[in-house]
Amino acid sequence: MPDIRAVVFDMDGTILNTEMLYPKVSAEILRRRGLALSQDLTDAMMGRPAPVAFQVMIDWHDLADSIEILERESEEIFADILEVSLGLMPGFTELFKALLQAKYPLAVCTSASRNMAVELLGRFNITPDLQFVIGGDEVQHGKPHPEIYLAAASRLALSPQQIVVFEDSETGCKAAIDAGTHAIAVPGDHSKKHSFIGAQMIADTLHDPRIYELLIPTRPV
Repeated sequence: MPDIRAVVFDMDGTILNTEMLYPKVSAEILRRRGLALSQDLTDAMMGRPAPVAFQVMIDWHDLADSIEILERESEEIFADILEVSLGLMPGFTELFKALLQAKYPLAVCTSASRNMAVELLGRFNITPDLQFVIGGDEVQHGKPHPEIYLAAASRLALSPQQIVVFEDSETGCKAAIDAGTHAIAVPGDHSKKHSFIGAQMIADTLHDPRIYELLIPTRPV
């Protein structure tokens, strides 16, 4: 039985349904330029820090726009979408409550900027129960590099092997695996075709009974 002492969540597509919203933003950006968003481009951008993701879009379609222009435009589009479409992923509320009751230290590591993450998580009153949030703008190397999860382990004063990480994408899961954490993949409709080789578990959703068996074995499910 692994010696699990803390739990770290990715945000986009793991806690919040934002991974399903970002393609709408990308599609609108490209539509304004007479272009269409493909699934291959969506997959190539998913889970990466915004500057990296937008550089992928620029290279993919040979756009003349700068990263800064695309970021500003996306923020305006995203703000409108958030007001009507932002929500929590299935099973998160129940699992988060159970982990709090079990006294696990909890944290979030996201490719989004820290300010954006705090703002979005704050809408659901999640941040007060977190030890910390690490944003993609606070590390030198974004996911799939393991830096962000190694930084989390350092802040928690634990070895990576003592930390469970929940990730929804191939990019994020690779970061968790390469950091040496106990990586649990939770694919959504947006990432079911991703590769999660090396993950300790591939869960159906955050409702998956195997998650509770691992982290809260005395809890009836």
